[in-house]
Amino acid sequence: MTSGFFSFDVFNFLMHGLGVTLIIAFVTIALSFVFGMILGLMKVAGGRVARVVATVYINAVRNIPLLLFIIGFRFTLRLPALVSAIVAMTVFTSAMVAEIVRGGLNGIAAGQWEAAKALGLNKFQMYIYIILPQAVKKILVPLMGQFVTAIKDTSFCWIVGIEELMGAGMIIMGKFVKSSHVLGMYAVIAFIYYMVNVMVNWLSRRVRL
Repeated sequence: MTSGFFSFDVFNFLMHGLGVTLIIAFVTIALSFVFGMILGLMKVAGGRVARVVATVYINAVRNIPLLLFIIGFRFTLRLPALVSAIVAMTVFTSAMVAEIVRGGLNGIAAGQWEAAKALGLNKFQMYIYIILPQAVKKILVPLMGQFVTAIKDTSFCWIVGIEELMGAGMIIMGKFVKSSHVLGMYAVIAFIYYMVNVMVNWLSRRVRL
């Protein structure tokens, strides 16, 4: 290995990339949670038009690769690269979250719906006080899994020139001559992604306790 492989500049550049990765991931996760919840509720509890809109959106987005959204939004939206990447990832991840929410709502036992109606609750009260609290417990594990996937998906953003963790690593690799150095950098990047996702999984288990 070259002395530059372990240099402070390399470490600093990778940490800068990691910071960009975390910004993209956490903004995407926050926005996707909100929009995914809305879409999931539209599909399960909305009127006919709302259900059709949510169904078409979810089915369309889930069947198109994320990479196409990232590239398409970058070259069609007049937004900074970082913002367009967040928008693309939010559009994609919201559809995944919506399906998780739909599954959670459909998993609520019929007796719970009947009990809520028997209490004289209106539809809004039924969801706020009876259905959603139970649904959130059911969807927490798959939701955290989707958020871990979102963190890994940020690696696609380097294709439009964003220097997130993968992008920073690719730039550094371009300066290496030996294949062992390139493979070593791949291993370093993989280890960083692994550690970040281990921490997210650990936090999710703490939340569930």
